Amino acid sequence: MSRGDPLAPSLPLPAARNGVERASRRVSPPLPCSLESPVIETLFGWVTQPEAWLAFGTLLLLEVVLGIDNVIFISILAGKLPPDQQQRARTLGLLAAMLMRLALLFSITWIYRLQNDLFEVFGKGFSGRDLILILGGLFLLYKAVKEMHEQLEGPGAHETSVVRQGAANFAAIIGQIMLLDIVFSLDSVITAVGMADDIGVMVAAVVVTVAIMLVAARPIGDFVQAHPTVKMLALAFLLLIGVNLIADGFGFKIPKGYTYFAMGFAIMVELLNLRARRGKPVHLHETQRHPDVS
Repeated sequence: MSRGDPLAPSLPLPAARNGVERASRRVSPPLPCSLESPVIETLFGWVTQPEAWLAFGTLLLLEVVLGIDNVIFISILAGKLPPDQQQRARTLGLLAAMLMRLALLFSITWIYRLQNDLFEVFGKGFSGRDLILILGGLFLLYKAVKEMHEQLEGPGAHETSVVRQGAANFAAIIGQIMLLDIVFSLDSVITAVGMADDIGVMVAAVVVTVAIMLVAARPIGDFVQAHPTVKMLALAFLLLIGVNLIADGFGFKIPKGYTYFAMGFAIMVELLNLRARRGKPVHLHETQRHPDVS
């Protein structure tokens, strides 16, 4: 058989090919961060599970609803700052809320310990969670009543606008926002732990919720500041939420559905009032009267 015959056997080629394959196997390093990494598996392993997506959607919806009161409170406090600092305060406040929620999620053991009774008063046990809710509710009542008084009566005689601007400085507002973020974050995380079993689902729901609130915070804040009656209604919501927190701390669980239904109904009525004041008054159509048949 001639040397140029294409059918002539070539024995060294398989050995060479095997050598190249062995060399390629030797020089191919493992990926430094594969999907089998424990951290990646913990945070993103749920994305391939259909039932986990259902839990994520349910938890996301609930977290957004629970975050409304946080957005209202941040918007009211940020409204006391100069316009060029309001968006920065809202952003920092919501990012601080997200970091607190994530820190609490990764401290689930500590969260469960917070629900153990620390002491008893007249046979009623109080846990660390109860104390946080009671103190947070009292602080919320104080801030809402104080803000209502200033809106209706104006600042006190001993307070000038310069003093108010000095008191309502950026650091003080951020401090108050972070203080209430602790209360709202604790309630949110306890809800998340009770609804989902996968830490990755909880983390994803919290991050997406804060992203939604970051987008919605500015229009909500501008709308509240532009309409005094809406701002007063938002302060009334904070009073209602404060009462709910205190009642929950003392063991009287008020169903959140009742609270959110009342808030939704009040918002609907206020939107109708805003429409009536903006344009011509809304006239109700009278029912057609039929003459009496004698």
